[in-house]
Amino acid sequence: MAFFTYIVASRRNGTLYTGSTDGLYVRTLQHREGTFRGFTKRHGVAMLVWFEKHPTREAAFIRERRIKEWKRPWKLELIERANPGWRDLFADLEAGHGRQAKDWTPPSDDPAAP
Repeated sequence: MAFFTYIVASRRNGTLYTGSTDGLYVRTLQHREGTFRGFTKRHGVAMLVWFEKHPTREAAFIRERRIKEWKRPWKLELIERANPGWRDLFADLEAGHGRQAKDWTPPSDDPAAP
């Protein structure tokens, strides 16, 4: 089983949300459909712009918490390094290029990790 840390956005340079999950496809779909009330639904944050794979749930959660502490410019740099065009990566998952995100993961460089 794989675990993921991810960032969804409302649009390029828009509102960001960082999370972690063991089902990236399903979780991103939930963001897109506004399944849960809360921050992402309220702010229209549904575009998958960055993610990375982790060997354990704890590692994904620690990375999520670490990124949430970062300054916004660091998060933007992380996204820009892996996805300079701010493409919605959900299309890759949906097209079968790793429905469980096993086949493709953007680089996990820390731009300016605290």
